[in-house]
Amino acid sequence: MDLPSHADVAGVSAAAEGPDVSRFRGHAFNLGAGRGPVRKPTPGRPVDNGDVASPMPSDTVGQSWSPWRVVAGFGAVSLAADMVYEGARSVTGPLLASLGASAVLVGLVSGAGEAMALLLRIVSGSWADRSGRYWSLTFAGYAMTAICVPALAITPFIAGAGLALACVLILGERVGKAVRSPSKTALLAHAAAVVGLGRGFGVHKALDQAGAVAGPLLVAAVTAAAGAIWPAMAVLAVPGAMALLILAWIRRSMGDPVKRGDEAAQTGAGYDPESRQGRLSKSHGRLPVVFWLFAAASAATTAGLVTFAVIAYHLTQDHVVRVAAVPLIYAAAMAAAALAALGSGWLFDRTRGRVLLGLPLLVAAVPALAFAGSPLIATTGALLWGAAGGVLDSSIKALVADLVPASRLATAYGVFAAVQGAAAIGGGVMAGALYERSLPLLISAVAVTQVVALVLLIATLHRHQSSV
Repeated sequence: MDLPSHADVAGVSAAAEGPDVSRFRGHAFNLGAGRGPVRKPTPGRPVDNGDVASPMPSDTVGQSWSPWRVVAGFGAVSLAADMVYEGARSVTGPLLASLGASAVLVGLVSGAGEAMALLLRIVSGSWADRSGRYWSLTFAGYAMTAICVPALAITPFIAGAGLALACVLILGERVGKAVRSPSKTALLAHAAAVVGLGRGFGVHKALDQAGAVAGPLLVAAVTAAAGAIWPAMAVLAVPGAMALLILAWIRRSMGDPVKRGDEAAQTGAGYDPESRQGRLSKSHGRLPVVFWLFAAASAATTAGLVTFAVIAYHLTQDHVVRVAAVPLIYAAAMAAAALAALGSGWLFDRTRGRVLLGLPLLVAAVPALAFAGSPLIATTGALLWGAAGGVLDSSIKALVADLVPASRLATAYGVFAAVQGAAAIGGGVMAGALYERSLPLLISAVAVTQVVALVLLIATLHRHQSSV
């Protein structure tokens, strides 16, 4: 649809907005107040296509940022934070082993950490929506990561207590991830709504992946130069501090769009408390049925996406590639994830989410290629695995923001992450068990899960588009 040239309520020209951005304006009020012209709606007509009842005063300090700068800013925060925790996670096993941990303890700590990072999001997401403390929870979560990871540098120097402290710090970092993720993603959705949810989340994911690659490379370089792991943990204090500084800068410039959005939605001309959005916003204890339908579709898709650990096991145990080549293939897969996030994000906005219908087909192709005996074909499968993961962590989140009212976004992202996490665990167990038994059976099982996912996705999109 064509938007009028004066549809700029956030410092972004109409040409820069997504083709279907008007659907998301409930999520993005006044990110850049005072930067563009504002048009009052015709009396008696609902507010749409950039109309606002009156100019909203900005509660920001200093000059407001445009939504694209906010999206890029959040991407820079994620890049720096990913350098910290992905860098640390790349050597968690060796670090614990050097402190005297057994393989069982390493598995227990890492597994418990991932479970906490997923399940606690249900609590932190609901807390954010009920309290409105999106920024506080976001800062607290990033601060925990910025403190816990560099603190691992002291664990080799405190004798027997080092192992216990390292376990606590590793778990603390994962708790920080759970605390911040729903709130941060809700804030990001408010900014991304104006530029196009798909493109906004895609750009953020691409920057996030850059940090996921740079962190382990930095840790590897410092560890190789120093001959020990602890100096690398100390160095990670630098990107951790950068993440907090950039986040503070965004907070100063962005203000609180969630609070302003709620106020604008309730005071704007034509506001109807019995509208679809109004009815959903009043259901503080419930999420819309279409959200649960989409969560089920995402769970089926996630369960069918075999983990890279199983792919790497095949590549090395079947001597498809040398062990030294596996990290390079993984890095290439991460690059594919970044590119897929950007491409699918752009298509998401152009197709109103229908690009997601291709995701089950992408996931279904992964095991057929990644478990081949040819290095070229197997590497292609690994790249498809990365691309599917990029879509799952970007465009999927974009649709969540379109299905759920602004007042329940953090709750929705917390629940959604828990559902995806549970499906990933189940899918990982299924892939490992079926790989050892029969590769054709594994390929068939994944295909079945993706047929289910495709049916659920079609139902989700049909129900959503018929209700807007």
